[in-house]
Amino acid sequence: MTPTLITAVRFEPLHLPLTEPFAIATGAQYAAENVLVRLTLADGSEGLGEAAPFPAVSGETQASTLAALEQVRAGLVGRDARAWRPTSEALGDSLALAPSARCAVETALLDALARHYRVPLYVMLGGAQSALDIDMTVTAGDVAHARTSAQAILARGITTLKVKVGALPPVEDAARLVAIHEVAPQARLFADANGGYDVAEALAFLKELARADVPLALFEQPVPAHDVAGMAELTRRSRVPVCADESARSAKDVLRLIREGAAHAINIKTMKCGVVEALTMWSLARAAGLELMVGGMVESVLAMSASAHLAAGLGGFTYADLDTPLFIASHPFQGGARYAGARLELPTDAPGHGVTLA
Repeated sequence: MTPTLITAVRFEPLHLPLTEPFAIATGAQYAAENVLVRLTLADGSEGLGEAAPFPAVSGETQASTLAALEQVRAGLVGRDARAWRPTSEALGDSLALAPSARCAVETALLDALARHYRVPLYVMLGGAQSALDIDMTVTAGDVAHARTSAQAILARGITTLKVKVGALPPVEDAARLVAIHEVAPQARLFADANGGYDVAEALAFLKELARADVPLALFEQPVPAHDVAGMAELTRRSRVPVCADESARSAKDVLRLIREGAAHAINIKTMKCGVVEALTMWSLARAAGLELMVGGMVESVLAMSASAHLAAGLGGFTYADLDTPLFIASHPFQGGARYAGARLELPTDAPGHGVTLA
């Protein structure tokens, strides 16, 4: 038997308690109800993948993800892992409405293949680098919460803060940024509205920050995903670079954003599209001269390590928003990405993404 044939695919619920609710403009998660995927090759190599459905963003749930995986399990067994791009194309058709499930399978597939060849995943994906500098999120809340969160993040040695906005009126959100700037005057600040504003509100938010002399380095997804015209208007009018997240769920989305001049940067999250689609999105954005962010949903060290391997392997990412493992109170894994202040380092001597079950 060919040693790289897929012989088994298993999956199970993964409950990950959080240290605090992960609140954004459109909702909050109080625990990450994810899914673990285990894919085995004929030679015994086992790859791990994680699906992180975020109902407030994609409408996916743990239950819907498990159901979607059950539908594709039988079709995966017997495939050769070396043909990972054709397998991805098949998954794209079957899991079009379940991108986190697709991501988990592709991650487990590539992890198993990299373990078979005994190379780190970032090497297989390009080998550009093995470390990234990350930000950390200040979740949605009030001024007191923003100030306390910023101080805690600074104490970790992280000086780039991504502040969730859009759940409150622009003036109140701006007050949160003012408070953060007061306690962290040297920090680089991003604002992420997750589509919570309209164009007028987004401009009002920027005006309030300018009035308070609070520097903003990036404004992520200020308006809803479908409002590409609004994204284009803000991209033209804003002095702050505008980054598309929910508006960039596929290569076709990225192509439209490029054609309409609707973003300065793209946030690539494999949980939105899968690993292989992310490669195409990266190529398009690079060709168009857009900046790149790598991000994720509420993911453990497993999925975040895989995304770090993708970004480090490809290179060219200006922003790395890979902090959600720092919000997870406990998990059943060991290995993978190592966090030291703002530095995320990948193990250079471990095959695959380096994460194993504890």
